[in-house]
Amino acid sequence: MLSHVVLAIGLLLALQAPAAPRKGGSPEAAKIKNPVAATPESLAAGKRVYQRLCIRCHGAEGKGDGEAAVGEQPSDLTAKLQFGSSEGDMYSVIRRGTSKDMESYAERISETDTWNVINYVRSFGRRPGFDR
Repeated sequence: MLSHVVLAIGLLLALQAPAAPRKGGSPEAAKIKNPVAATPESLAAGKRVYQRLCIRCHGAEGKGDGEAAVGEQPSDLTAKLQFGSSEGDMYSVIRRGTSKDMESYAERISETDTWNVINYVRSFGRRPGFDR
């Protein structure tokens, strides 16, 4: 009985998880829409999270030139992104991770703050190939 409950919970969590990141983007992830408007409050919250967790690798302007970058070069967030440039793709990368260098942040960033970070990163400037 307990194993059935655990299995059911696992299936529910899997269904709610964002699509796995794929190089070039994921059609499933691209369907995920940002529910958080890019208000001044969202941008400020996103900047706080970015400065706490992202700046060390992605750099102050998102160019992938942070001082703590190790392993593969971090993505230049102002250019077309390797795992897709839609907001859903970005959400999927942050929530699920892509490698040991870009690990999942699902346990460290709330869903709302994930969207706030995406709104903040978008404020770096419109990128070629960026889809809303």
